[in-house]
Amino acid sequence: MTTTSLGAGRHQAPASLPERTRTSAHQLTTHDGATVHGLLRTVPGAATVAFLMHPRQDFSHHVLVPELLRHGFAVWTQGARSTGNDLTLLHEQALLDMAAGHVFLRRYGFGHVVAVGHSGGAALAAFYLQQAALPPAARLDSTPGGKLVPLPETELPMADGLIMMAPHPGQGALLQRVIDPSVIDETDPLSADPELDPYHPDNGFAAPPGSSSYPPEFVERYRRAQRDRIARIDAVARERVDTANRARRRYAAGKEAHDRREALATGVITVHRTDADLRAVDLGLDPNDRPYGSLFGRRPDLTNYGITGFGRLTTPEAWLSTWSANTARADLAACAPGVTVPSLLIELTGDQACFPADAKRFAELLPHPDVTHLRVPGRHFGAPLRDGMPSGATLAGDEMAHWAAERFEGTAPVPR
Repeated sequence: MTTTSLGAGRHQAPASLPERTRTSAHQLTTHDGATVHGLLRTVPGAATVAFLMHPRQDFSHHVLVPELLRHGFAVWTQGARSTGNDLTLLHEQALLDMAAGHVFLRRYGFGHVVAVGHSGGAALAAFYLQQAALPPAARLDSTPGGKLVPLPETELPMADGLIMMAPHPGQGALLQRVIDPSVIDETDPLSADPELDPYHPDNGFAAPPGSSSYPPEFVERYRRAQRDRIARIDAVARERVDTANRARRRYAAGKEAHDRREALATGVITVHRTDADLRAVDLGLDPNDRPYGSLFGRRPDLTNYGITGFGRLTTPEAWLSTWSANTARADLAACAPGVTVPSLLIELTGDQACFPADAKRFAELLPHPDVTHLRVPGRHFGAPLRDGMPSGATLAGDEMAHWAAERFEGTAPVPR
């Protein structure tokens, strides 16, 4: 019997590193005392370093690493304190992690630092650049849930440029697109309102491999219901955070043990069924060259009911910082107007998370006079659009090299 992975073909295996690549591992301490790690890969003559980071994923062996090295970049891949752990991910803290990397690279001596954001890394990079461009006193000093974050006191070196590949709108905005609004009982992963069920034939769903076709009225009602479900979870998260904050203040005043326990007992939020973007199965909605299926696999009507998905398990504080479309600040459309450096946006034509209208809107929101928007064939994770074609990562790397060569010159850095 042959078994086929539901996610087969989603990812592109990285190419081999250039022969003369030199790799070093570094441990950094953030302004607030956290420890983060990064890998610096250099090739002879590299004067510009590409900074790759994602708030949730390990980018150590990202598909762009060998492509950028091949074109003469040095590449820094950094982990966040929350890598692999959605449970406690606070994007405001991730900025402190990113700041430590930028400080390190500036002290190392590179002539130019270019922030490279892929997927959710794009919103993180834009959020960082937005905050770095502000006077320290104007920067955020807390999360949406009220946790203090010392961005005003943190050194935030500015990058010289921003490159985005397949940028989705940010974790919160993305979750609102993919969450299943037919869930009627948040404690029951099988509960469903049949009138909102995206995988019910009566609503326009067709069994794969054929494309579904949802009526405009259903699409409008569905997306409104997605917003409503996010708002309901917001209310739960806000109530729990507020209760904990009140208990924390009582404990500070009276040192009562039960107040301390209540301050810690926020619990976790479980979010069922987050693989339900109608565009994954209806290729006529916001059309591009994407294949049938979602970021998580070829059968979202099945993976929607599994354990895979965005924001599935999170603290109330992390929900408000990362997963709520209403309160998360790492939102690309909101942060782009604050990006003050030359920018390149590379749209992959077969993307399942950044659609043509998204890419156009993000590019138009960037205020710098030097903004370039290019389209190359490929899929979200850098795989080829179709068998036999160059990978999206290779084509994107070529465009990144051309763009950078026209803007950044200099000699190889000397370590200090």
